[in-house]
Amino acid sequence: MTVETTAHQLAGGKTQPAAIELDSVSKDFRLESGEVVTSVDSVSFRIEPGEFICVIGPSGHGKSTLLNMIAGFLPATSGTVTVGGTPVTKPGPDRGVVFQRDTLFLWKTVAQNIEFGLKARGIPKDERKAVVAEMLKIIGLEKFANAWPKQLSGGMRRRVAIAAVFANKPDVLLMDEPFVGIDYLRLAQLHGVLLDLWQEAEKRAVFMVTHDIDEALTLADRIFVIKHGRLALDLKVHLPRPRLTDDITGPEANALRRQLLEEFSR
Repeated sequence: MTVETTAHQLAGGKTQPAAIELDSVSKDFRLESGEVVTSVDSVSFRIEPGEFICVIGPSGHGKSTLLNMIAGFLPATSGTVTVGGTPVTKPGPDRGVVFQRDTLFLWKTVAQNIEFGLKARGIPKDERKAVVAEMLKIIGLEKFANAWPKQLSGGMRRRVAIAAVFANKPDVLLMDEPFVGIDYLRLAQLHGVLLDLWQEAEKRAVFMVTHDIDEALTLADRIFVIKHGRLALDLKVHLPRPRLTDDITGPEANALRRQLLEEFSR
């Protein structure tokens, strides 16, 4: 299929690099039997700075492999992966990653977890303190700054994990089913926190793997459907923000939902 690509123009006619760009990217794995399995097959797309992308598709069809190649955890077998115009060869601070399970340090407080990446980068103490205070305010956990992770609920821990990544101001946020298993009420809250952080962070690009079509319709500017390692559909979501229940259950959203379900059933 042909994937539409657009370039942001800067002053002087220069083209702004894509936040993420894949050009004919494939990834093969060799099994112990010697058989070669293709997980990602000739995928190409361009994601602009500030775009929120949700990636859906059947389990085992290459979604997480794509994310891991963008993160620099896996090398591509062929093709090129670039972030901000720079080829990806390893993990880097320009990409923040949030996994299904939070990676908080159990021996550090909430504030210390959010501060950790900033301290590792040598950010001055006063600046670190200001960033942590801002993140705690956005995620609504100011009163829990000195709490230990074990004292938090699962939803609160997810908020802290996301804030810790955003505190480092990555150009790209990569999320691998970060809200799986969360109940509906906490999920709506987490979506709100994520969107608040995304908007506060000058709308850095987000590439989020999910299994939930409603979640994708709630969050995404574009939805990618990955099937058999290929980009089967690149669907634009022109729903207003913020998206309330009526917005994701109305006629326009239902038409998008139907298109996604039809793609799954092919």
